[in-house]
Amino acid sequence: MEKLHVYNTLSRQKELFTPIHKDFVGMYVCGPTVYGDAHLGHAKSYTAFDVIVRYLRYAGYKVRHVMNITDVGHLTDDADAGEDKLAKQARLERLEPMEIAEKYTNSFFKDMDVLGVHRPDITPRATGHIPEQIEMIQTLIEKGHAYEVDGNVYFDVSSDKDYGKLSGRNFEEQLAGVRVDTAEGKRNPNDFALWKKADDSHLMKWNSPWGVGYPGWHVECSAMSNKYLGETFDIHGGGLENQFPHHECEIAQSECAHDKEFVKYWLHNNMVTLNGQKMGKSLGNAISLNQFYTGYHKLLSRAWSPETIRFFLLQSHYRSTTDFSESALEAAESGMKNLQEMIKTVISAENGKANPVDVDAFRNAFIAEMNDDFNTAKAIAVLYEYLRPLRVQVTNGDIPSNIEEFAFELQKIAEGVLGIWVAKSEGNQAAKALDGVMQLVIQLRAEARAKKDWATADAIRDQLKASGIEIKDGPQGSTFNLTN
Repeated sequence: MEKLHVYNTLSRQKELFTPIHKDFVGMYVCGPTVYGDAHLGHAKSYTAFDVIVRYLRYAGYKVRHVMNITDVGHLTDDADAGEDKLAKQARLERLEPMEIAEKYTNSFFKDMDVLGVHRPDITPRATGHIPEQIEMIQTLIEKGHAYEVDGNVYFDVSSDKDYGKLSGRNFEEQLAGVRVDTAEGKRNPNDFALWKKADDSHLMKWNSPWGVGYPGWHVECSAMSNKYLGETFDIHGGGLENQFPHHECEIAQSECAHDKEFVKYWLHNNMVTLNGQKMGKSLGNAISLNQFYTGYHKLLSRAWSPETIRFFLLQSHYRSTTDFSESALEAAESGMKNLQEMIKTVISAENGKANPVDVDAFRNAFIAEMNDDFNTAKAIAVLYEYLRPLRVQVTNGDIPSNIEEFAFELQKIAEGVLGIWVAKSEGNQAAKALDGVMQLVIQLRAEARAKKDWATADAIRDQLKASGIEIKDGPQGSTFNLTN
């Protein structure tokens, strides 16, 4: 069987996925700038990377998933001019910038929770990592890759011969005959801000070697990914719109600061469009997820469930454009309900006497599609292919002798990897068996902890997590849940 291949934006081709450290994947995904409600474009991006993380864990990798929260420094033109997006929204809502950050961070996670997107392992905020950003900027100045002008610090793109390698832009050709923007004090129009001087009206500001100010948008991701994943890590994900300038600038400042490769694999999801135009807050055509869930929007005739939204998004490849229409949502809803009914029929059945279903073939067919750059659309098609005839068999009483084994694998795939809602069945003997075994394992681990045999207790927890079962310790005891 073909091993996992991913499309690397940096090389512009599919590559065999080989992590830096065996069985461990470090993954950073650009999180939201928290100045407004999450919309369908956010849903596509974070659902896509949610499935990627789930699948990597299903495949046996230990994954450290880091996603930042941008709560300062992202200016309104996405470059070095304009107003900080949070400051602008704070003025409009007559709130403090940090109130805006808290309000929309909470809203974002609430929307993602409802959508079935698992929370990252680490969620650092830009405002909580100012010292790390200042340290990186100082390193870039010392190495001759950055310069200070009147309290602002800029990255010198001419010092990096590889600048433009992610987006494929030739900046030397662009600069021919272009006058340098001296108003900003830049040496080069393409130089980007690492630190911005703050005036008295700017509330979110910090002391630095260059005066009072705040960090640029790009440096935060470099500093935080470095802190939690190391100077080189496996996967960096984000929306295609962030390829330039954000990710291009991340590469430049990280590789110039550390003199080594920043990221092995760059994964970018494509956008959601409305009538062929990108859907986004800045364009004024975004429909928030809450509006989808409630139906309160002029472009919506009714409310749409989170399950339908997720299924609709997974029916297209993460690198392809997803064009929104209510007719497309209706088709997704119909297909999802049909699939859910088939799954429910199968997982409710108990072993019969008919020839066994080939569980390995089912698993391998699903893996083959997911190993082709996480092709969720074709992976879902595998579920239909196997479940249609099985539903007929079960309904007719011609039940395979290993239907419960198949149902267990089906739930791991449908719920664990794809995040498709599946109603649990009290008659599912595989689920009952798992629960019984896990209660015994939890008891053995509790006894080890009582004896202060931490090595055994931790080994049990870690081995279960590697197998897709997470132990949660609480005041009432320990519980477990499937993570893949």
